[in-house]
Amino acid sequence: MPKQNFETSLKRLGEIVEKLEQGEVPLDDSLKLFDEGTKLVGACNKILDTAEQKVALILKGADGEPVESEFES
Repeated sequence: MPKQNFETSLKRLGEIVEKLEQGEVPLDDSLKLFDEGTKLVGACNKILDTAEQKVALILKGADGEPVESEFES
């Protein structure tokens, strides 16, 4: 599977879930879709973990420790 960005992976994951929920996909194809979906979930988690680490680096205080603050919307 080629490397995809988060949004593309998430969109494909949604398509897979929709197909599987319809219940009209043959078993072999369902297993292939499920396998692809689990790989996409792993890839999305990795992307999110990397983003979280980057944010933590950006938000480090003067002492080098991460600074936690409330999220402002």
